[in-house]
Amino acid sequence: SVGLDLVEVAPTENPPVCKIMDYGKWKYQQQKKLHQTKKKQHIHELKELRIRPKTDQHDLQIKINKARAFLEDGHKVQFTMIFRGRERQHPDIAKEIFNGITEQLADISQPEKESRFEGRRMFIVLSPNTKKSGSSKKKSNHQESQQDKEKQTQDSTKSMTQPEQQKSEIADESTNQKSNNEAEN
Repeated sequence: SVGLDLVEVAPTENPPVCKIMDYGKWKYQQQKKLHQTKKKQHIHELKELRIRPKTDQHDLQIKINKARAFLEDGHKVQFTMIFRGRERQHPDIAKEIFNGITEQLADISQPEKESRFEGRRMFIVLSPNTKKSGSSKKKSNHQESQQDKEKQTQDSTKSMTQPEQQKSEIADESTNQKSNNEAEN
């Protein structure tokens, strides 16, 4: 009459353990937990970038920048070189290009496998070294810019003589006083 069920929790125990609970509510909560765990999982995708042996350096650099963005997001990147006609007789050109790509992306990736040749195509797969979250990256960029500014001011004060440093300090104080006066008005 209360709406509760007698549920056998541990049937293998001696004596078997039973619990009085609302079975429908318990089943619903288990489904919600399962849904939450699936929601937090990040599925890595394989992103493909196609190039040709005659792809210009600027266009290749754009592809490399796009691959860098994919790798920073934690995805694997596959570069596919497509050959046409007589281009197939020069796989060494493709290997040189792939070596250049792996060198430029070496700071955030590593080749998963060596480049392989299948039919008219040559492949190389790069996987990310470590996954970095976007928020920590933004913080580190901000911190780096502040550190750069501090270094620049330190370098400029080191190169000044003592009278020049005193003059710059007086000038800084006067600009601070002017800005404070303007803020009060």
